[in-house]
Amino acid sequence: MSKEILINSSGYEARIALVENGMVLEVLHERQARESIVGNIYKGRVEKVLPGLQAAFVDIGMHKSAFMHASDVAKQNSQEGLPDHMSRVQNISSLVHEGQNIVVQVYKDQIGSKGARVTTQLSIPSRYLVMMPREKDMSAISVRITDEDERQRLTTILQGLNEKNPGFGLIARTNAEGASKVGLFNDYRFLKKLWEKLSHRIENNPAKSLIYSEFSLDKRTIRDEISENLTKITIDSLEVYRDVSAFIQDFAADWRGELVNYQGSRPLFDFHNIDDEIDKALSRQVPLKSGGNLVFDQNEALTTIDVNTGQFVGYKSLEDTAFKTNLEAGHAIARQIRLRNLAGIIIIDFIDMYDPEHKEQLLHALEERLSEDSSKTHVLGITNLGLVEVTRKRTTDTLYNHLCEPCDRCDATGMVKTIETLTYQLFREISRSVKQFKASKVLVIASVNLVEYIFDEHNESIAEIEETLSKQLSFQAEESYSRDQYDVVLL
Repeated sequence: MSKEILINSSGYEARIALVENGMVLEVLHERQARESIVGNIYKGRVEKVLPGLQAAFVDIGMHKSAFMHASDVAKQNSQEGLPDHMSRVQNISSLVHEGQNIVVQVYKDQIGSKGARVTTQLSIPSRYLVMMPREKDMSAISVRITDEDERQRLTTILQGLNEKNPGFGLIARTNAEGASKVGLFNDYRFLKKLWEKLSHRIENNPAKSLIYSEFSLDKRTIRDEISENLTKITIDSLEVYRDVSAFIQDFAADWRGELVNYQGSRPLFDFHNIDDEIDKALSRQVPLKSGGNLVFDQNEALTTIDVNTGQFVGYKSLEDTAFKTNLEAGHAIARQIRLRNLAGIIIIDFIDMYDPEHKEQLLHALEERLSEDSSKTHVLGITNLGLVEVTRKRTTDTLYNHLCEPCDRCDATGMVKTIETLTYQLFREISRSVKQFKASKVLVIASVNLVEYIFDEHNESIAEIEETLSKQLSFQAEESYSRDQYDVVLL
């Protein structure tokens, strides 16, 4: 299993594609204006306690207060010397009070109108280990490590580290499988020094301040994905390439993969057809090779996926046709869930099958493919109607909601790309055109809305593009152009 990471970075946006055996599995985005804060630790202040919801709002210094449920604070209090009977009480008023300073970690970004979700159960991952400051005696192994001898080896090493460490518990990540004792000790030493710094900040920093900031998107992706299966990392920005190179030397010096600074004439994502895959992932319908298709419908509460046979008629019987289509659909659905970053409740309407063995094989195939997902995913049973319920942990917004917005021309029954997405798409088109054809100047003809937004929000980006391409850019607003229409004219 060969994995590759592609990193496309500019001053305004970072995009990362995870590719396995030539197939795109995940696409990650981060923009300057919407950087993820998942993993960040804050010293906050309880702003309001809501006993009816068993929750509290915590001011962490952001424009919107974070939300914390009672279940996210109980374990912390049990570690701080409260009696056992009180630590089991789920009444939020018994756990926190208004005006209280409290250390919390973000585990879910602000999505839509909802503020970030936070917990007092802190966890900080490194390459092989996860530090658990609130669980001082914890010594656990990732469930994805199934070899009993390896689990016992890691357990012995972790117990030895915990004996020397009074400050925090440890969990061995999946990447720890086969890691040397020296590598694990180096990870532990890094986490110990980090916790000493964080403890000092918690003690001395005022409320509503940032205590720990998670790595940037490129670094945390490499931290989570780097292994012997990761054979290549390709980066199209020299600055990011140098930064990542230094990070790997400090964090994973034993990695033997290839780090490449891409300098091709075609944009990196264009060269690997990643943008085409993104556009397909934004579409409602996904074709299957057999002739069948998948239909995706998303709303705030859940996502439904309908499996259709389409033009596929099979070779033997209706049962055989349904089984083969469902099996192919199961593999495609597992990939699309990761690619689209679907989360929450996912209902899959497979084609009806009657053979119990076929149903069991389908569930096994779906579970096997979803087990490769880094997000926690659970597959529940299949009903008589062929419905399968899947739950997936939500930490960031879906690809669809990240790149699109409700259409004001159809009463929000459809979606269009945001003006920000259109801007970055235009910037990439300018770069692509200039690199392919000779020109001294570039004229952009676009809709009034798009031109006004670029001048209002992206003057610095325009200057940066002009400097990078050594070309002069000029813009012409055309009232007859629709919102998403533009042309790049080379002069």
